[in-house]
Amino acid sequence: MKLGTKFIHAGAEPDPSTGAIMTPIYQTSTFVQAAPGDHKGFEYARSQNPTRFALEAALAGIENGKFGLAFSSGVAATDAVIKLLQPGDEVIAGADMYGGTYRLFSKVFARFGITFHYVDMQDAQNVAAVINDKTKLIWCETPTNPLMNIADIGALSALAKQHNLILVVDNTFASPYLQNPLDLGADIVMHSSTKYLGGHSDVIQGALVLNDQKLRDELYFIQKSCGAVPGPMDCFLVLRGIKTLHVRMQRHCENGREIAHFLRNHEAVERVYWCGFEDHPGYAVAQKQMRDFGGMMSFTLKDDSVENARRVLSSTHLFSLAESLGGVESLINHPASMTHASIPREERIKNGLTDSLIRLSVGIEDASDLIEDLRQAIG
Repeated sequence: MKLGTKFIHAGAEPDPSTGAIMTPIYQTSTFVQAAPGDHKGFEYARSQNPTRFALEAALAGIENGKFGLAFSSGVAATDAVIKLLQPGDEVIAGADMYGGTYRLFSKVFARFGITFHYVDMQDAQNVAAVINDKTKLIWCETPTNPLMNIADIGALSALAKQHNLILVVDNTFASPYLQNPLDLGADIVMHSSTKYLGGHSDVIQGALVLNDQKLRDELYFIQKSCGAVPGPMDCFLVLRGIKTLHVRMQRHCENGREIAHFLRNHEAVERVYWCGFEDHPGYAVAQKQMRDFGGMMSFTLKDDSVENARRVLSSTHLFSLAESLGGVESLINHPASMTHASIPREERIKNGLTDSLIRLSVGIEDASDLIEDLRQAIG
């Protein structure tokens, strides 16, 4: 089945009672039983909900996986994965990563005796160098947030299998339209469904997709026991969003390409971080494991003062200054004070995330209007 068809039909079955083509919103907290234990597969909505089950089937389908699990946020999905571990276990994570993930790892789980090593995953040998007998999990973002670094999922998978580790790939920036980590050897794919899967800046949600039955059962137990589940309305919104993912991503990619080249050719711009440039260090790997290069990018100005960056950030009209990404509207963001503020400054600087870096989530508006907006803001 081709991608566009899969996004529209994955997990979708007409409602058996009415024939409704859209999955109903089962807005209920509990389900009536004919007798104790005699029910129709649903008992209590924290454990099971038909709208959520339809979404989880769709998530599995679009990531070429067997099992999907939906959570109340991307961070909640990440939280569930780390709860697979025990005190004394160690995790290897990317040095350039979403600030909320870093905060969860370093401020929450580190207190429970789990050790996190942060390495540059552009070279899999950096990961290999810190694997020891306590290592249990590799956490990878590719492309990374916000520097657009690329990790070779296949190479990391080979390492994980060699050492009997779990490889988790945060696929939020790429989306299943551009990249399918399970096909490349990952054990678990994580999404902040808030972003491209939902696509309309109107829902908070997270997802995990995997193939292993034992891992799925462990994660379902955590999902049910800890209760970080999405409501049925949120599940409906993400189901709806998935149906247009392919057409939205096509435009995100087209606009992203135009804007990345515009910025690179602008006399006031110092550097553009976008993995679609042929001279990007990870271009060959990105070309191998991705179908296109997306609409996420970051850039710095030749006058790299924070004041100048703030001036640009406050001067756009179509690019809205806001956190998040992946919606139909374009967003502009200051990672150092917004999405990555929880990472200590010295760590940010060491990894290349400067105080003046600007991140763009390029939407699906007309590219010429977006370019003109950036032109007038940069000056």
